[in-house]
Amino acid sequence: MPLKADLDAIDWKILRELQADGKMTNVELSRRVGISAPPCLRRVKRLEESGIIRGYRALLNSPALGLDVVAFCLVGLHYQSEAELKIFAERTRGWPIVRRAWMVSGDSDFILHCVATDLSTFQTFVIEELTSAPNVDTVRTALTIRQVKDEGLVAIDS
Repeated sequence: MPLKADLDAIDWKILRELQADGKMTNVELSRRVGISAPPCLRRVKRLEESGIIRGYRALLNSPALGLDVVAFCLVGLHYQSEAELKIFAERTRGWPIVRRAWMVSGDSDFILHCVATDLSTFQTFVIEELTSAPNVDTVRTALTIRQVKDEGLVAIDS
């Protein structure tokens, strides 16, 4: 499958390094990718302006913050019209416990990545908010046991 972006080897190195450590200075980044700082900064700005780099954020340690439950909810809707899908997608934005959400194909319509302080909080959300939301037909949940991999979202070859 052809790439949608015109990236050279240096761009890919920049993306790999920033995905691993988005907080490094431009000077450190330029050293790691083998070019001087000014063109490195111009490349990063171009990657940001083109939307390839969407932003930067800190990766927080959920358990250290008292958020010990990570779960996924597979949600099926009664009706899947474009309007109903948009309404549910918008509703997910108002649920702080839902950290990420995807519209999917298959047996479910949405997958929700949820993080909660404890099992009781998660159960309350599922029962009182999610299953009682308009147009929700089915909800299947999967509690995580332990995370076994945590990589950047895009695999970039070395």
